[in-house]
Amino acid sequence: MSRFQPSAGGLAALGVLAFCFVMNALARGAGETYAVFLLPIGDETGWHRGDLTSVYSLYMAANGLASPFVGLAFDRFGPRILYVFGLVLLGSGFMLAGSMASLWEMYLSVGLMGGLGIASLGMIPASALISRWFDRRLATAMAVASTGLGTGTLVLVPLAQVLIDVEGWRTAYLWLGAIITAVAVPVALLPWSRITSGAVADRPLTERIPAVRPGLLRVICGRPFWALFFVFFLTAVAIYSVSLQSVAYLVDQGYSPLEAASAFGFTGVLSIVGMLVTGIAADRYGNRVTATVSYACSFVGVVALFAMQAAPSFALVVVFVIFFGVSMGARGPIVSTIAATLFAGRGLGTIYGTITTGQGLGAAAGSWIAGFLHDLTGGYDAGFLMSSVFIGLAVILFWTVPELVARRSRPAQPESKALP
Repeated sequence: MSRFQPSAGGLAALGVLAFCFVMNALARGAGETYAVFLLPIGDETGWHRGDLTSVYSLYMAANGLASPFVGLAFDRFGPRILYVFGLVLLGSGFMLAGSMASLWEMYLSVGLMGGLGIASLGMIPASALISRWFDRRLATAMAVASTGLGTGTLVLVPLAQVLIDVEGWRTAYLWLGAIITAVAVPVALLPWSRITSGAVADRPLTERIPAVRPGLLRVICGRPFWALFFVFFLTAVAIYSVSLQSVAYLVDQGYSPLEAASAFGFTGVLSIVGMLVTGIAADRYGNRVTATVSYACSFVGVVALFAMQAAPSFALVVVFVIFFGVSMGARGPIVSTIAATLFAGRGLGTIYGTITTGQGLGAAAGSWIAGFLHDLTGGYDAGFLMSSVFIGLAVILFWTVPELVARRSRPAQPESKALP
């Protein structure tokens, strides 16, 4: 059975998982709203697509480069300070964006402050907390928390589009920023000593790969670290070279902004299913097969967008939403589970944060290069081709690096006493 069972962690473990899910949904959903701000900001300011995507690139680069420091802050100062800091910084950045008058202000508010804030709220602190509460079904738990990406996209992207349609993009940023900042108050009042106590001993357990004693410098010198880093990097280039401009692309194909935003939001719905299935499948069938299937789905989604130019059809939009949606974010639970397996211990936050740098740099590169290619060629085909190539490279990595099969073994103990 793949469901969670109340045991040593009990309801406390599920409560921690629910909190990580909500914070990830708020953070990642807020970041993905930039896809619907892209066109209205461009219409008002006249900035080129490359300029606008460079703001998102800075956001993802800041997110990625801050990741090691976020992990270090989690290990040294604890999650209360980290989460409150992230909420205040992200909310303040969005409110400042509502009054910006130049590109550098967008770099500061959405790019830098947004990236640092979202890094402090996402899967880096979540992975460290969840690994303290879940053992045998760790991949499934990581997948549940990762579905916050899809839920946040589903809720916040259409909400942002409605606010833009009704109040304008500046007021939309003000409202989103105020809501995010207000969440910091109840978060600060949570019982953090209980949340951080955990119910799983610090012990790395794998079926095939020898345990690695945590220690950032030692870990960086090893192949497992760089394998996980480049999985994140290659995947992020492939996905973000398409996802950021997907709303603008659908608008260019004749759909209304709200229709395009809703389609993008529905990819978030399906990413919830995809990440949950990925976590369960990785526990049952292994990482290589599960990852390969998810990359194949991403490729089908990209092909559907490309084919839409030659044969416009709502059916192709549906194909894109289904296949790209179920695979969006699906590799995250696999990587976080492998990291928690190979580098289990109290230093996991710092290590996983450093690995996540690859995702930030890949997303920054993919989104900016795709925007540059759009300005250079006047279309999206070069970006679609780049995405397809990087999908293939990521698949090759999974099948050539042995550490990417690492899975946490099941401790021998009665079922009634098993950890979640």
